[in-house]
Amino acid sequence: MAKEKISKREYPWKTKIGDSEYTFRLMTTQDRDAMLEFARGLPEGDLLFLAVDITNQRAVDDWIRRLNEGSLRTVLVEQDGKLVGHGSLIHEEQVWTRHLGGMILLLAPEVRGKGLGHSLAGELFSYAEELGLLKVMARMAADQKGAIQVFEKMGFKMEALLADCVIDREDRTHDLIIMSYDVTGHSV
Repeated sequence: MAKEKISKREYPWKTKIGDSEYTFRLMTTQDRDAMLEFARGLPEGDLLFLAVDITNQRAVDDWIRRLNEGSLRTVLVEQDGKLVGHGSLIHEEQVWTRHLGGMILLLAPEVRGKGLGHSLAGELFSYAEELGLLKVMARMAADQKGAIQVFEKMGFKMEALLADCVIDREDRTHDLIIMSYDVTGHSV
């Protein structure tokens, strides 16, 4: 596998956490089936509030299209050759929000709580700095208490609570939370 470089890191790279070794690498077009398998193996509760249904082949194909266009960067995490998580940084394309990025982190339940999310976020923050982004945003349903705690531990701050702005697969509405992280270390 050829080494790829973004930011200051060459991919793929490995890290050991506890007794397990994890490989971090960039997502490519060849990862479509692995991403679908990963998404379809997640608990239903993890899928309720995804902005994009990554169990749907067309959605993953669109994701890959955006990767190829450069508006999205995804770092995958593998354990023993199996996809166990991903982190994505979406670079805003609108002129008035070009200083913003959006972050998505998703890990398989069996690898959560080990520090992988923090490592994955670090990779995305490096890429955000390289792009000159000033803030990284994360959106989630207010019901996702665990996700909120993870982002708070990484230094994200609550920006907004929007009532009934998320709808789940059962057509029930939920409040949306928007959190942000100041990449530059100071408020803009």
